[in-house]
Amino acid sequence: MELILKQDVENLGFKDDIVTVKNGYGRNYLIPQGHAVIATPSAKKVLAENLKQRAFKEKKIVEDANKTAEAIKVLEVKIASKVGAGDKLFGSVNNIDLAAALEKEGHAIDKKFISVAGGNVKRLGQYNATIRLHREVSVELPFEVVAQAK
Repeated sequence: MELILKQDVENLGFKDDIVTVKNGYGRNYLIPQGHAVIATPSAKKVLAENLKQRAFKEKKIVEDANKTAEAIKVLEVKIASKVGAGDKLFGSVNNIDLAAALEKEGHAIDKKFISVAGGNVKRLGQYNATIRLHREVSVELPFEVVAQAK
């Protein structure tokens, strides 16, 4: 079944992509949730026209994403967390904590666009996260988990 995505779908594609999925997935999940529409010939023509008109706007959006990426690369993010015996954390540090730290630095990035290598961080040290600012622009952000002052 061919579908046109109306929004980004994790592990499937980005908005306005034409994807092929199994009938049940398309009919029972993507279409009812409003994530996609059936790719009829007329829908494909409308999509092509919309993409043509959006190409110019897209260039500016990509440039803005690149500027944000350059600003994020320079940041030194340190996340303070409570520590138990040794270097083990109480709880964990994840993409939500990283989004909050970036918010303090003046960069509002949605938590769903941040993926921490390994998922949750449970020890002190240096780690990396990947931040997707646009479908074509993603940046590696090194961050450090440090012990919170008592």
